[in-house]
Amino acid sequence: MPTAIAVTSADLALPPTDPGTPHATVLPAPDTQSLDASIADMQQLLARYGHVVVVCPTSAPAAVEQRLRAVRSLLESDRIALVRTDLPPLGAAVLVRQLRQLAGCDFSPGVLASAARLLAHYIYAGAVLGSVSRLDRVPVSLGSHLKGWLPGAHFAVLAGPTAQITRVGSGEVTLPGPEFTTELLLARGQLQTDWPTTTLVPGWRIHGAVLETPLPEASPRWWGTGKLVEFAAYLPDLPVLYQLVSSVRRETCHWCAMDLIGDRPAPAPPRPGGVPRRSRSGRR
Repeated sequence: MPTAIAVTSADLALPPTDPGTPHATVLPAPDTQSLDASIADMQQLLARYGHVVVVCPTSAPAAVEQRLRAVRSLLESDRIALVRTDLPPLGAAVLVRQLRQLAGCDFSPGVLASAARLLAHYIYAGAVLGSVSRLDRVPVSLGSHLKGWLPGAHFAVLAGPTAQITRVGSGEVTLPGPEFTTELLLARGQLQTDWPTTTLVPGWRIHGAVLETPLPEASPRWWGTGKLVEFAAYLPDLPVLYQLVSSVRRETCHWCAMDLIGDRPAPAPPRPGGVPRRSRSGRR
């Protein structure tokens, strides 16, 4: 039985990559559902799947995390894992989809939950912004802040795995890109620019067609402006993700006795060498 992957907003539930990718369960916001109803929903998930991994961005309202912790505490269950991520909205959605891909494999719930931090190292999440004057989640120099007030100035910002910012206009990629082949997902806001497709794609060894998805509702707030195009470069193939997680040394948690893995990234992802084993449900 695959572990259930739950999310705190519908924006985190991207369309599946293939028919074998399990869907994510979207948990209602605390202001739209009573505590009793939240407990009942979680009990149903536990009864159906056995374990639940809930991905909650650190940028989510405090009430969201408080509700999740209250539900877990009142159920007195160690089968609910709360996973936090600092990735921007589109990058977080990509991470969730990768966890969904892996949920159908033979990984234990502990390995699956602890894999989130490892996988985040291989997601290059950023955006092209019309202004950085209100950007407070990525370190920005005073000079860049001042330039952010100039009319027509555009900035390419990388939030992870390492933070960096550069002004767009030279025609060259100055953001550090992945050392491995990735696919690119775009979400367009109110900014009109083709920089991600004309400059980032050839500079970052992007493979295949660039895919697009609606801009997450939380993106303008996270980036400090609605004039943006958000992007995320990521590993799309399940065999590569499977081998990446499988290659990390496992340890046993002294608290819950589950297998866990560390979050230190390898120099480069392994090449696909086989098909991930299916779970007992028959889904990959």
